[in-house]
Amino acid sequence: MTSIERLDDLLQRVGSYALWQIAIELLLIWIVVYAVVRFIQGTRAARALKGMLVLIALSTLLVQVLGDDAFQRLGYLYERLLAIIAVALVVIFQPELRRGLVRLGETRLFRGGDMPGSSAAKAIAPACVYCAKSRFGAIIVIERTTGLRTLVEGGTLLDAHLSRELLQTIFYPGSALHDLAVVVKGSVVHAAGVQLPMADASDMPDARFGSRHRAALGLSKESDALVVVVSEETGDVRLAEYGTMTTPIALDLLEVEIAKRLGGASIAEDGPGDEDDTPVGFDRSVTAADATINEERGD
Repeated sequence: MTSIERLDDLLQRVGSYALWQIAIELLLIWIVVYAVVRFIQGTRAARALKGMLVLIALSTLLVQVLGDDAFQRLGYLYERLLAIIAVALVVIFQPELRRGLVRLGETRLFRGGDMPGSSAAKAIAPACVYCAKSRFGAIIVIERTTGLRTLVEGGTLLDAHLSRELLQTIFYPGSALHDLAVVVKGSVVHAAGVQLPMADASDMPDARFGSRHRAALGLSKESDALVVVVSEETGDVRLAEYGTMTTPIALDLLEVEIAKRLGGASIAEDGPGDEDDTPVGFDRSVTAADATINEERGD
């Protein structure tokens, strides 16, 4: 069968379908494509997918034009190529597929109740406010349903009761564990001095971000954990979640924001932005030079 005959056969089959069937099928296809595009938008996978689609489109056009009886071997090789491409897609988009499965597990259909650690906002937010006002860098990982055991094995196990004072002590400059991350599990500080996977510099929303923010974003891409990161240079507090990072969050709203993202509804009456949290003689002004040296300080 020649290419013209195949095209004529396709048009005849399309003409035999009811219009409402075609409309429903096109709508379902559009929904799936839109969901995939939204899911990978802004990731490195988006660039890889564009290249893959161009390659498949050109290959399909070439095979359909030349794939008549005289080029049976070409059609045979193309069918085998499609199988290889299917395997390659799984390998290339493995991080995105894993993140998608994690998000699926986060839906209420599969969730047994509130996320573990929802009450932790009352201890974490004031500690982060103290670090922000004192310009102490900090990174706190709040574990949800995805286990972080492999990461914790490289840190220092604490299994201590979560408290504002403990977190402030850990991140105080000069302490042995202040440089790396703290992992919170429920109402327990599970480990400190934990090394997190780093996101690529090209994935960062701001080129001035350093190792702390790259670590926060990197872990959020590989798990469902909520990561709170405090900038040592600017005192800004951001949250990383599901491969994205927020803009700086107002200190007086930090506790509310953390509790909301963890599924908690109870907020302490005393907000985290009290006057006694501010060190004596502390100046909240941020100079332009502070924002340009993040990478040098590892922030």
